[in-house]
Amino acid sequence: MAIALHDTTQRILLPGVRWCTYEALLADMDDTSAARLAYDHGTLEIMVPSFSHEQLNRLLAAIVEALAMSMHLDFINAGSTTFKREDVARGFEPDSCFYLQHVDAVRGHTTIDLATDPPPDLLIEIDITHPSLDKLPIYAMLGVPEVWRYDGQHMLIYHLGDGTHSVVDTSVVLPEVTAQQLAYFVLLSATMPRHAWFAAIQSHVHQR
Repeated sequence: MAIALHDTTQRILLPGVRWCTYEALLADMDDTSAARLAYDHGTLEIMVPSFSHEQLNRLLAAIVEALAMSMHLDFINAGSTTFKREDVARGFEPDSCFYLQHVDAVRGHTTIDLATDPPPDLLIEIDITHPSLDKLPIYAMLGVPEVWRYDGQHMLIYHLGDGTHSVVDTSVVLPEVTAQQLAYFVLLSATMPRHAWFAAIQSHVHQR
């Protein structure tokens, strides 16, 4: 069963873009656009998410929050914050991201500077339309420990080790949560009211 059968997310890939141009676009689009930018050594991707894309994004973010609260884990939902480092010529704006293991390191911050602050511990990526730009190398270079990627049917959990992300069965930042369970929670969201869905996720944690 698929949650999103039709997706109209728009992606534009631009080669040969200078870092200063990337930063100028970020500044011009700050708080005024739903577009998300990713930059990798001169290649710029501009993505405008569709309704179905954002629905899946919000569902997965809600799952993270429900699981974290049930496990009594503190967290910060950093949304689609811009993360970038000029020294490695890479930057990204995720669909959603969370601090779970490094909450204290960024608590109270109004901005994030990856030169001194840690990257998010968990990043969510919706991949229904097969992105033009492979962002895993960007996430790896900037030190993101874990990525959840969902394509409307399958969930993959990637964990960072030895400089690259590899597929694993179980989350590290949310212990004992599997990719299969996450996909099930997404599907379950289409069958019950939201309050009952939250309760079902929390019940799953308590029964472990």
